[in-house]
Amino acid sequence: MNLFIGNLSRDVSEAELRAAFEVYGTISSLNIVRDKFNKVSKGFAFVEMPSDAEAEAAIAGLHRSSLKGQSLDVTIARPREERQGSRGGKRGGSRGRRRSW
Repeated sequence: MNLFIGNLSRDVSEAELRAAFEVYGTISSLNIVRDKFNKVSKGFAFVEMPSDAEAEAAIAGLHRSSLKGQSLDVTIARPREERQGSRGGKRGGSRGRRRSW
C-alpha cells in the first residue's frame, strides 16, 4: 500500500522517516519529494509498504503524531491524476503578449 505523508518538516531525513515507519513493518520504498532545483524538501513524502495490515497500523500509529515538531498527516495515497495538455509552456493568461501598465 502506498502512503502519503503530509505536513512533513523540511528537516526530516530519509533515515528518520524510515525509522518512524519501520516500527510498523517492512518498507519497500520511501521518497521524500524535493524541489528539483535546490533539492529542499517540499514537505511531503510517499512510503510504500507491501503489507496492507502493516500500512494500516502505520496510519493508525503515525497520523497526527509529531516528528521534528510537525504533526504528520498520514493517509492512503491517491493515484496520480492525468494532467491536461500544456498551454505551450507559457504561464498566466497573457499568451505571449506584453502587458503595458
